[in-house]
Amino acid sequence: MFPVEESVISSAIIERGSKFLVDLVKSDVIIVGAGPSGLVAGRYIAKTGLKTCIIERRLSFGGGIGGGGMLFPRIVVQEPAQEILEEVGVKLEPYSKGVWIADVAETIAKLAAGAIDSGARILLGANVEDLIVRNSRVCGVVVQWSAVTSAGLHVDPLAFESRAVIDCTGHNAEVVAIAARKNPELGIRVLGEHSMDAVRAEKEVVELTGEVLPGLWVAGMAAAAVRGGPRMGPIFGGMLLSGKKVAELVSRELEVL
Repeated sequence: MFPVEESVISSAIIERGSKFLVDLVKSDVIIVGAGPSGLVAGRYIAKTGLKTCIIERRLSFGGGIGGGGMLFPRIVVQEPAQEILEEVGVKLEPYSKGVWIADVAETIAKLAAGAIDSGARILLGANVEDLIVRNSRVCGVVVQWSAVTSAGLHVDPLAFESRAVIDCTGHNAEVVAIAARKNPELGIRVLGEHSMDAVRAEKEVVELTGEVLPGLWVAGMAAAAVRGGPRMGPIFGGMLLSGKKVAELVSRELEVL
């Protein structure tokens, strides 16, 4: 095995890691949250040629997929959303008419690989703690390492600019909540998600996907949380279709499609 000294290892990580971060300072689209809707949105947006960055506060991606239902390693997806998983090579097991079963680990891995292979960049372990807002328009995010936030240290964050920001943070709609709290004059409200109704939720999470204010979009469970939709549990068709819809809307807004 070729010998590699510690100084080379550290230099390589610092040099190329810094280059990666510098490249993220300005993007076309920043997606916050690497769950199902965020990964799907990232893949479709990056495929159009837009410079796309996905920021995830955890050290892994997948969001709510990883827990399956009560930690069972399977999720449910229904038509036509199964086509999104088929596009990235997820093997689906038919269960009943219009319903398929997918493996949790395979779904996470292939959605993430699909986004990366399409050109999206994923930054793990980073927390969005604020937004850049100019003239009532969201123009980017303010980022801090999640470890710094968890430790309660006072360390100034860095700002990443973008033409659009998409909140895919799930049940708490963290990005929209920040916008509402820090900019009350904009009149944004986070209504909070309602109790479970899978039939309604799967339909409404797609319908509620869209722009919250100029430059800020919402998808997945964050859309339900912002606009008062119900939760749906471990069925992910609506989440996948929400990610695809927001990708189409944002891409069209940025005049790529």
